[in-house]
Amino acid sequence: MDLKGKKSIVIGMGKTGIAAAAFLGARGASVVAVDEKPAAEWGEAYSRIAASPWLSVGRYDASVLAGADLIVPSPGIPPRNAILAAAQAAGLPILSEIELAYRHLRVPLIAVTGTNGKTTTTTLLGEMLRAAGKKVFVGGNIGNPLIEYANSAQADDVVVAEISSFQLQWIESFRPHVALLLNITCDHIDYHGSFDAYRRIKARVFENQQSADWAIVNADDEAQKGLDAAYAARIIRFSTRRKQTEGLWLEDDAIFCRMQNGAPERYPLDMIRLPGRHNVENVMAALAAARSCGADPESIARTVSGFRGLPHRIEFAGEKNAVRFYDDSKGTNVDAVVRALETFDRPVILLLGGRDKDSDFTVLAGSLEKKVKQVILFGEARDRIAPQIGPGVLHVKEPTLEGATRRAFLDARPGDIVLLSPGCASFDEFANYKERGNFFKDVVRSF
Repeated sequence: MDLKGKKSIVIGMGKTGIAAAAFLGARGASVVAVDEKPAAEWGEAYSRIAASPWLSVGRYDASVLAGADLIVPSPGIPPRNAILAAAQAAGLPILSEIELAYRHLRVPLIAVTGTNGKTTTTTLLGEMLRAAGKKVFVGGNIGNPLIEYANSAQADDVVVAEISSFQLQWIESFRPHVALLLNITCDHIDYHGSFDAYRRIKARVFENQQSADWAIVNADDEAQKGLDAAYAARIIRFSTRRKQTEGLWLEDDAIFCRMQNGAPERYPLDMIRLPGRHNVENVMAALAAARSCGADPESIARTVSGFRGLPHRIEFAGEKNAVRFYDDSKGTNVDAVVRALETFDRPVILLLGGRDKDSDFTVLAGSLEKKVKQVILFGEARDRIAPQIGPGVLHVKEPTLEGATRRAFLDARPGDIVLLSPGCASFDEFANYKERGNFFKDVVRSF
């Protein structure tokens, strides 16, 4: 893709937008950077390219599109954004950062997407492949953006990238050699407009694959039913509920894996140190991808046995007065809350709230009645959530996460679990889910 002399508009000057601008500038494009925030607030990363002759700062409105050849929106910039909407109406090319990066990749790509479990699966898969002796770059929607890697020497054997629906929104030729779709549950409706639209966009990860590629799908996921009829790649299905002729399934306290009519391989379930049935699914998906890339069973099992998970994902945060606290700040949608609750067999006080994403909290009612002794609603969404969770669940409201955490400590009894699994975004109080989770742990440590 020849970018020399192309007027390129980069919308959003976060980490990914700045990396995209640097990539375009290095290839001779004329880059116009725009953001809702003034340039003085774009951070240290921007200061490294601010004086570049190929870069200018544009107005954050549709006038910036005059003479534009290419639009690159950062993840999280919704289609209804005024500049993007005007670009679509004018028929201007709009490419996501991952599309732009893919066109310049020289290394085989593994793409991991899904509503929940992406980061855990991406990280675990990277470790499996390293244990098998491969040089691996792990990034994308976590760590370093894919476009940043495309701007490097690309000295690895494989790239493992977490991919979001925001990034898949604007692809054209993006084609991973191995693509994983872990699950599709209701999320980001405020961005995509409907669950059906979100579902279709998630499935785009397989859109350009060919017969030599691999598509790894969750056979238990109702939202994925019928989608794979259009996939051209070789399909590997994983299931925790039923045996597969080919693929992965559970049997006799073990994961069995059969690839392309080979002999079944057995991986004992007790090698998995992560809590929850959902993490069994994550391990199965990563295992399938690792085997499709030639990783040996021994290094895979060794990696899984040593993997202890990631921060803010049902992470033990401390114990006080025989009450155990868990940080699941990454649980930003209702399905993640259900999965977190399924992990525990003790009474739970659930901290639920934050900034709503137009989620349907009514689907939580059954899980709350079975698992939860009290819900403490906090943040912007507390009043909207309250009437949706059902009359059979005791709940109280607190304006802030700190207030909710302290209220939970006062109300808890020995043997209880206090679980932060907010089901919402963090942006009412915090910059991101990590900051929220760390704040929660700080409050717990103060008891």
